[in-house]
Amino acid sequence: MSLANAVVTATLTVTDLNRAKTFYTEKLGLTPSSEVVDDPMGGALFNAGGGTTLYIYQGGVPKATNTVAGFKVDDVLTTVNELKGKGVQFESYDTPEIKTDENNIATFGGFQAAWFKDPDGNIIAVENH
Repeated sequence: MSLANAVVTATLTVTDLNRAKTFYTEKLGLTPSSEVVDDPMGGALFNAGGGTTLYIYQGGVPKATNTVAGFKVDDVLTTVNELKGKGVQFESYDTPEIKTDENNIATFGGFQAAWFKDPDGNIIAVENH
């Protein structure tokens, strides 16, 4: 069986599940899924676009230094501004690979992206590709 048409779920560890649930619902506007029943990890599943989901569970301090999840949006600047209005802080980068502008957005040809961290330091992107 090929995974080419399978729906994929991003899975992130957090140190404080209740704090993370608040961030993902109140700051990012995600809706908790009713699919998680008797989860042995005690995690939370959130619905996202196109049948995709984001799963979080309390499992210690995240170790990834890369983007762990990316949300595809129609307008990166509008999304960044909306999230900033809810208190989300975006990262600024000035490296040979990534340079963000005054709005914390990097442009690569027609592709744009901006990154923020959740309360546990997981790096999440909003992007338009």
